[in-house]
Amino acid sequence: MEIEEINLRTLILTNSRKPGFYNLSIPERMDLLGEEEYISAEDLKAISGENALSLDQANHMIENVVGTYQLPMGIALNFVVNGRDVLIPMVVEEPSIIAGASFMAKLARGGGGFIATTDAPEMIGQMQLLDINNPELVKSAIIAKKEELLAAAEDIDPILKKLGGGPRDLEVRIFNTSPIGSFLVIHLIYDVRDAMGANAINTACEKLSPMIEEITGGRVHLRILSNLADRRLARAACKIPVKSLAFGEFSGNQVRDGIIEAWAFASVDPYRAATHNKGIMNGIDAVVVATGNDWRAVEAGAHAFAVKDGKYTSLSTWGKDEEGNLIGAIELPMAVGIVGGATKVHPAARAALKILNIQTASELAEIIVSVGLAQNLAALRALATEGIQRGHMGLHARQVAIAAGAEAEMIEKLAKQLVKDKQVRIDHAEEILAKWSENDGK
Repeated sequence: MEIEEINLRTLILTNSRKPGFYNLSIPERMDLLGEEEYISAEDLKAISGENALSLDQANHMIENVVGTYQLPMGIALNFVVNGRDVLIPMVVEEPSIIAGASFMAKLARGGGGFIATTDAPEMIGQMQLLDINNPELVKSAIIAKKEELLAAAEDIDPILKKLGGGPRDLEVRIFNTSPIGSFLVIHLIYDVRDAMGANAINTACEKLSPMIEEITGGRVHLRILSNLADRRLARAACKIPVKSLAFGEFSGNQVRDGIIEAWAFASVDPYRAATHNKGIMNGIDAVVVATGNDWRAVEAGAHAFAVKDGKYTSLSTWGKDEEGNLIGAIELPMAVGIVGGATKVHPAARAALKILNIQTASELAEIIVSVGLAQNLAALRALATEGIQRGHMGLHARQVAIAAGAEAEMIEKLAKQLVKDKQVRIDHAEEILAKWSENDGK
């Protein structure tokens, strides 16, 4: 396919379709990102590494700092989420992820893009209550004081209260068969607005613990949020016109049915589902990292949610509509924020949020799950047709070429040779470089 002509002055940031973006030089890509005013020169410096995270900033973020560690940041193109074009920063070291998501987003545009929704940003704080004699009686005592406890939690964070957040409910669970005998767990349901919520939740639980001990006569032990944020779900759906799935020797119907069959495998087999969901998280984690959010928390919540019905299964579903189009959907917990933590401290994370041009954490969550669904589709399409290795190895070959010692224009030359030989291995790359070196010396 011919690369469309690009005019850097007419392609604006509000359109995520950037034909030929891949073929631009890095400075040209940076120029394109800088076309809109909300991407400042300082933002561009932050994501380019010129004005990246300083050692002094890093030293205030974690302990025992000795340096910083960089990963590539790329832009996923073609995404339309809830009717809005969006460019999506992704931080990831694995090749093919951004390309795959971008291409699937291009196919999804033909069906209207991604439609995404989120629940209220409610997180769960857990308080473990020990040293109790009558669990049912203690539970009743806590429920009787529920409104009093929620009122106390209301005043813990005045800023969050002003923004419309705060406590929403209190639940009590009894565990009678634990290794240490009976105990209770109190769940504080807390609306954290545009924050990820860990600090607000943990503070609230610690403040309420003395009151609960006074009410029950028991001992509050652990007081901490749960990363199974199943009250804060995000979901996305898309429709892919069947005709757009056709390529090469594969008809649209063949590709569609192959994708559905591949998904069915993951829906019933946890061994396959683990790899299937890992592919989803390839896209999700890359956006979570780019925006300075806690990808470990998102990962933990996603995989715990995948087993909510007692068996580990796919986080996505795929099928076809009455017209034969491919339809997909995804749902999982998405505890991300746009205020506090690294999202406000890390220069590149701040720049990434500006590129996304979002106003709320809910918008960020909707974009993230849309990327996860696109990434899942990219993997399933490859698996169901030409195999995962063909496209992946073509991109991986560049890394192998660099690892073997290739430099400058030799990198692409060697990568192409590795793909042609169908041996994308470092030993083979070293052999080729050695032969080329001998020939140049003659």
